[in-house]
Amino acid sequence: MSVLRPFKATDLFKFNNINLDIWTETYGISFYLQYLTRWPDLCCVQEAPSGRMMGYVLGKAEGTGPEFHGHVTALSVAPEYRRLSLGRKMMALLEFVSDETYGGFFVDLYVRCMNKVAIGMYEGLGYSVYRRVREYYGSLGLGPGGRDEEDAFDMRKPLSRDPQRRSVRANGRDVVVSAHDGSVL
Repeated sequence: MSVLRPFKATDLFKFNNINLDIWTETYGISFYLQYLTRWPDLCCVQEAPSGRMMGYVLGKAEGTGPEFHGHVTALSVAPEYRRLSLGRKMMALLEFVSDETYGGFFVDLYVRCMNKVAIGMYEGLGYSVYRRVREYYGSLGLGPGGRDEEDAFDMRKPLSRDPQRRSVRANGRDVVVSAHDGSVL
């Protein structure tokens, strides 16, 4: 039986099996440490009985007024542990803390438009596309001329402070904005 526990700084030395994946964004150590010190209750790992890390989620609270929300910065599960509902469990904890502790209006996240499996999982958890953000993800160097900036869906799920569901929209896939300045295209 695995355990869901807080993400510790020492976990940064044990998560290569999770981060070495094309879908996972990786960051510098100072970035992870900033999250662990500012929002420790929004960062957790799923750990196997052997001590091997199975997955993790990093989140934060941001925004003001009705835009105050929980944000999923990273959710990743090691390939050998996928399809075990670990991502769902970590998301449920982040949503609970965003709602009950921080009093956010919604939780949002960005996902590559090509990542159909993740989009399906998030939709199954009650998230919907709020907008498409052009060229949100930088180049992996796989496209023509070494460029392949990829769009992201900004997906949102309303929390208990948003009973009218003002933080979501029905036609989110039709709303396209620039990653550089947020302007509607």
